[in-house]
Amino acid sequence: MKTFLILLRGINVGGKNKVAMAELRTFLEGLGFLDVSTYIVSGNVILSSDLTAAKLASRIEAELPKAFKLDSELIKVHVLTKAELKAVVDDRPKGFGDHPEKYHSDAIFLIGVDVAEAMPIFNPREGVDRVWPGRGVVYSERLSAQRTKSRLSSIIASPLYKSMTIRSWNTTVKLLNMMDGK
Repeated sequence: MKTFLILLRGINVGGKNKVAMAELRTFLEGLGFLDVSTYIVSGNVILSSDLTAAKLASRIEAELPKAFKLDSELIKVHVLTKAELKAVVDDRPKGFGDHPEKYHSDAIFLIGVDVAEAMPIFNPREGVDRVWPGRGVVYSERLSAQRTKSRLSSIIASPLYKSMTIRSWNTTVKLLNMMDGK
């Protein structure tokens, strides 16, 4: 039995694909997963399973639209082991996420797309945005005082955006701490 982090892309975003976390927990427990817990309402789940990460993602992605009314084009499931999430946190760029009073920092998780393919869609505004490639993730930081001038939202126009799910750095670290507790 292994512990996994499940990142659901497209859940409870902009009033679309509403899923109550209690119902999501019940649904996942009904699929036979154990120790299911959720964190905030944006599709963060920690659970235990004997399945591989790939089989886990396929099963949840196939079953979700059967249980909930969802625009399945928006939904993707990304599964990380504790070691993979720990690597995301440990391998961050120097100082990334250390100054939340000055910068808004995000981990942009890539789902089935290579970081070398994803990086060209980012067009950071000098003095406002910074992005760094990671292993399966793009680290993004915006100067809080100038967030309205950020170009991060321009990635939405790319077809690759459907293969990404974004979590704040605070959420990313909290999820690792939750996995440490399991």
